[in-house]
Amino acid sequence: MPVITFANTKGGAGKTTAVLLLATELARLGFRVSVLDADPQHWITRWHENSQGVFGNRLSVVPYVTMGTIDRQLADEKARADFVLIDLPGSRSSLLAKAVGHSDYVLIPVQGSAMDAQGGANVIELLQYLEDKADIRIRHSVVLTRVNSMVTTRAMHAVKDLLAARRVHLLQTPIIERSAFRDIFGCGGTLYTMDARRVSNLDKAQENARALALEVLQQIPAALRPTGAERLRSVA
Repeated sequence: MPVITFANTKGGAGKTTAVLLLATELARLGFRVSVLDADPQHWITRWHENSQGVFGNRLSVVPYVTMGTIDRQLADEKARADFVLIDLPGSRSSLLAKAVGHSDYVLIPVQGSAMDAQGGANVIELLQYLEDKADIRIRHSVVLTRVNSMVTTRAMHAVKDLLAARRVHLLQTPIIERSAFRDIFGCGGTLYTMDARRVSNLDKAQENARALALEVLQQIPAALRPTGAERLRSVA
C-alpha cells in the first residue's frame, strides 16, 4: 500500500496540518489510514486521543516512531492499511533518509518564506541524491501552506519561481490559512464534526481539504492505488 511521507527540515512549515487534512479526508472517503507519528511534538497523537471513534478503525495513529522502530511499524501498518502517512520531525535527522527510502510519494509543505523554502530544498536535495547516486526515483511534490487567500506576497512569488527553476512539481491546491485548521488540533474530531456557528469559513476549509486529498491521490501511480480507488471518480 502507498507510503506518503511529509517532510520539511524546518519546523512550523504546516507539515502536521497537511498530514491531518489528508489523513482525515482519505478516511472520510472510506480508506483505511495509518499515521506514523515521528514528530517529537506529537500533535497527531494528541489529536487522535481527543478524536476516538470518529472514523472507527479506519484511521489509526502509531506514536513514538523512531529509527529503531520505523521498519517494524511500517511493515505492520502496510499490512492493514490502504495508506500509510509518515509525519517526520521538522529538523534534519537520520530518520528523514530512512523514511524517504520507504516512500512511494513525498509531500513537502512549504510556506511562502525563504527559511521554509530552504527546509524544503534540503528534502529535495536528498531526493535528487538518491536518484543520481542510487537510481532511486521517488515521486514528490511541494504544497504551499498557510497561504493568505486574499494576498499574494513577493516572498510567495519567489518561492514559486525557485520551484519552477528547479523543475519541482507544485500542487495546484495550496493549504489556505483557515482558523478551522488550527482549531481542529485543540477540539479533536474532523472538519465535518466542528460547529460551523463557531468556526469561520468552515465550508471553505472543507473544500480546501477535499481538493488537496483528491489532487494528492492523482499523484499516486495507478498501480499503487488501493482496490476501490475507482470510486473516487464519482466524487472528483
